[in-house]
Amino acid sequence: MMPNAAEPDYDHLLRANLERVFNERDGEARAAALAELFVEEPVMYEPDAIVEGRAAISAVAGALLERFGPDFVFTPDAPAVGHHGLGTLRWHAGPKDGPIAVTGADVAEFVDGRIARLWVLLNPPAA
Repeated sequence: MMPNAAEPDYDHLLRANLERVFNERDGEARAAALAELFVEEPVMYEPDAIVEGRAAISAVAGALLERFGPDFVFTPDAPAVGHHGLGTLRWHAGPKDGPIAVTGADVAEFVDGRIARLWVLLNPPAA
């Protein structure tokens, strides 16, 4: 079965979100990426919070990067997959040359080729 030509490029968009939003330390560049990748009023669901709007998502990403330091980076584990407007990307994060601190997945609902809702799912810590 061939993919639907109207489907967004899930891998490109979810990797761009990881790299240009959640790995971006420059607030202006992060805001520009959010404007390109997300709908006007997106919602992000974290395990302990619901974040509404591009500016609030940018603030969460910036605070996360500041808290974990300059070498902290999110890295995709495999290509994103999706269909019918829903995509997912598995990732891990930690210091560039250090141990993995956290693993998880982003699940996104797309509207008109942009992220409308984003769920951040964290895996339990390794035993």
